[in-house]
Amino acid sequence: MTHDQKLTDLFLDLVQIDGLSGNEAGVAGYIKNFTKNLGLTCIEDDTAQISGGNSGNLICRVGNGGDTVLTAHMDTARPTKDLKPQVLTDRITSDGNTILGADNRAGLAVLLHVLREAVSVNGTNLNFTLAFTVCEETSMAGSKNLNLNGIKQGFVFDSSARPGSFIYQAYGAQSFEVRVKGRASHSGIAPERGVHAIKIAADALHELPVGRIDENTTMNFGTIRGGSAVNVVPDLVIIDGEIRSSVADRVPQLGNLIEHTFRQKAEAGGGSSVYSAHWDFMPYRIDPASTVFQRISGAIERAGLKPNPVISKGGSDANSFNENGIPTVNIGIGAQNPHANDEFIYLDDLAHSAAIAWELIRSDV
Repeated sequence: MTHDQKLTDLFLDLVQIDGLSGNEAGVAGYIKNFTKNLGLTCIEDDTAQISGGNSGNLICRVGNGGDTVLTAHMDTARPTKDLKPQVLTDRITSDGNTILGADNRAGLAVLLHVLREAVSVNGTNLNFTLAFTVCEETSMAGSKNLNLNGIKQGFVFDSSARPGSFIYQAYGAQSFEVRVKGRASHSGIAPERGVHAIKIAADALHELPVGRIDENTTMNFGTIRGGSAVNVVPDLVIIDGEIRSSVADRVPQLGNLIEHTFRQKAEAGGGSSVYSAHWDFMPYRIDPASTVFQRISGAIERAGLKPNPVISKGGSDANSFNENGIPTVNIGIGAQNPHANDEFIYLDDLAHSAAIAWELIRSDV
C-alpha cells in the first residue's frame, strides 16, 4: 500500500491537539480552519448547550450535501497533551507515556484527507456530508443530538478493527442504579434496631447472575458504595451497573429480575429498594440486503480488501444514528489498543481507510 505523507502529517497534527470529551474546541478550531482553506464551511450546532462542553458538532456539506454522511468523533478518552508520536517503519505509536489518540484522530485525519483530495480533483461536484461529533467517549451527546436532515445512510470511521471489517450489528447498553435503604443504629449498643442495607444488598447480589448471561447478553454490577462508620448499622447502599445485549427486549427482562430480587430481599430484611435504569445506547443490526450494507461492501472491495461484517459488543456513534433512523455501519480503521499507552496504528491501515472513504464518496453504488 502506498503511504501518503500528507495523510500521515494530517494525523500527526490532529493527535497533538488535546481534546478530551467536553473539551473539543481546539480540535473543532483546526477542522474549521482546514475546511475554510478548502473554500468550504463547517457549521457548528448547539450541542454544547446540551453536553456542557466547549464545542458542538461540526457539519460540512459538499455540493448539495447528498444523502450520505461520513463521521468521526473529535474527543479522546484520555489526554494527548504531552504526546510524543513515533513514526516507525510500519506504524505510528506514542513514546509509551501517553495514548496515541488514534481513536479517533485517525478517523478525523482520513475524512479530512479525503475531503481535501475530493475538492482538489472534483471541486464541489461530489455530493456528500461530513460530520464531526463531540462526547462520543462519554455520553454520545454529539451523535444523539446531531441533526442530519436529508441523510439516508451513514458511515462511522471509528472501529478498532482493521480496514475491511465493518460493524453491521452492535450491542446496546443500559445503565442501572439500585438504592437499598435500611435503618441506621449504633452497631454496638443496639444493632437489633438497625436494618443492615449492606447485608440486604449482599443477599440480593448472591442470588443474581453476573458476567455473560447468554451468547447475546452480559450483565455487570460495577460499583457499590454505602455505610457511614464502622459503629453504625448502614442505612443506605447504592449499586451501579450495566446490562448489554444485542437483543433489546432482553435488557428490560434482566432489569425486572434485578428489581424483583432486590425488592424481595429488602422486604424480607425490613428495608426497601429502588431500581432505576436508562439506555446509554440502543442495539442495532443492519440487514445484509440493505443499501448501506451493500455500499460499504462494494467500497471495501474497490479499495482492494475483503469485506468482513462483524458484531461488536461496544457502542459507537453508529448506535445513535441507527436509533435516530439513519442506517449506519461502523468501519474498521485499525486504531489498535485504544485508550492504552501502547495504542498504535499501521500506516497501511490509515491508507486503506482513506481508500475506503474515497470509494464511498465518489460512488453511490
